[in-house]
Amino acid sequence: MLNNKQIAGKFDLLAKLMELHDDNPFKIKTYANAYLSLRKLEGNLAEMSKAELASIKGVGSTVADKIKELVETGEMKALEKFREMTPEGIQQMLSIKGLGPKKVKQIWKEMEIETIGELLYACNENRLVAYSGFGPKIQADIIEKLEYFQASQGKFLYAHVHKQAEKCLELIKTKQTSTKIEICGDVRRMMPEVKGIELLSDAALVDIFPEIESMEYIDDQWYFMAIPIFIYVTESARFDQELFRLNSSESFYAAFSNEELSAGDDQLIFKNKGLPFIPAEFREHTDALSKNESYIQNLIEVEDIQGIVHNHSTYSDGLHTLKEMADYVRDSGFKYFVISDHSKSAGYASGLNEESVLMQWNEIENLNNQFADGFKIYKGIESDILTDGSLDYSDDILAGFDIVIASVHSGLNMDEEKATRRLITAIENPYTRILGHPTGRLLLARRGYPVDYKKVIDACATNNVVIELNANPQRLDLDWTWIPYALDKHVKVAINPDAHSKESIHYIKYGVAAARKGGLTKDMCLNTMNKEAFDQWLSRK
Repeated sequence: MLNNKQIAGKFDLLAKLMELHDDNPFKIKTYANAYLSLRKLEGNLAEMSKAELASIKGVGSTVADKIKELVETGEMKALEKFREMTPEGIQQMLSIKGLGPKKVKQIWKEMEIETIGELLYACNENRLVAYSGFGPKIQADIIEKLEYFQASQGKFLYAHVHKQAEKCLELIKTKQTSTKIEICGDVRRMMPEVKGIELLSDAALVDIFPEIESMEYIDDQWYFMAIPIFIYVTESARFDQELFRLNSSESFYAAFSNEELSAGDDQLIFKNKGLPFIPAEFREHTDALSKNESYIQNLIEVEDIQGIVHNHSTYSDGLHTLKEMADYVRDSGFKYFVISDHSKSAGYASGLNEESVLMQWNEIENLNNQFADGFKIYKGIESDILTDGSLDYSDDILAGFDIVIASVHSGLNMDEEKATRRLITAIENPYTRILGHPTGRLLLARRGYPVDYKKVIDACATNNVVIELNANPQRLDLDWTWIPYALDKHVKVAINPDAHSKESIHYIKYGVAAARKGGLTKDMCLNTMNKEAFDQWLSRK
């Protein structure tokens, strides 16, 4: 069954294909708007009635009918019509960030190129520069995007796989009760990107796969819910050691002798080496072996998060109102909520002009007066970092916010020197409190602009700026590998969901998973502070 993001993606593709074929502009806008709304929705579209679907912002009756068609048949006739008219390679190009329908149409119709491979070859032969709108810089940018696209094939987001892996394991165990079977590899290590569902077993499993619902065998590969399954088989006597190997990086595993590895399960292996138990997600570098038990026990947990920072509402491009967002956060047990809608330069996201800012501040004050339990909404903004590094409000407006998150959203095609200078200028702005998603990456879709991480983190340290680990599973930016350097420089990390709907505040769990990989402790996470400590932090700059 299609999930919400897959359904939303169908409308995104439909809008792009229709634009590619110069179809009705009104319909194109309708389906594009539907994609923008549906991709933020966390409720189960498959379980909604047509009336409930039609009431969703940006949906309406026509789109609701097509959603029902997708849920009931797995297909959408309108989409299939345009897919049949379009070569597969052209459809792949439309999925690459930065290659919109206009450019793809030019590549297809003018250059007569129909596959990713042909396009990459043409770029390497320097052929694109002969066409209007394709200079050397654009050609180089396309090469980078194509190479990233090719390297990303066969990978999946951890967030989209881990639940399916657990379900797959559960179903297998009902058929193979006497066999040792465990999830291992990328999923067990909570890697942001995984290659599929990896399982370790002490017996062959494929004989029972045809009996399991949602299993498919395609081109010599088994899939569960469209995710490839990789089975590693080992003898029972070596099961624990092999599981330990698959759940550790190569360098981490190499630090253990055969005698230490033969002790038994994970707990006994660490005990035999005289170490505290180290969870699989933290077994990436040998530095973890030098951490004492107190440090390991202090690694960040989801339950440690006290407040939800970096969120959007219907004031900009969020799906729910400020009150709906705040009530949901409060009802979920959190103590404070930082609203940070997009700023006025973000026209693509209905960013707030000064009048809207004042209107939102007034609503926040009214809502805060209604909370009897001490819950608080903070006046925040996600202020765009302009090309010169400045923020897009006057100092008078910036001074009125409780917290400013500074982020880059446009002009992403920068070299390392320009990107680093732009970020540092924003960090040095006295009103910046958090640097948002520092590289702008989208996992499996966009590499992100290059930055000198050390210089950026050093600037955060100098200016008392917190760096964000954006918990949206497509971002997870700051990358976890740079958390140790941030800790060395005493730079706190904020694990923020970048929530555009109520339910997406729970992206926090993916940020926590990434943070644990980097060794983030609860005391070095900004939003583990209680409300009183958070207020004190806000007052210190």
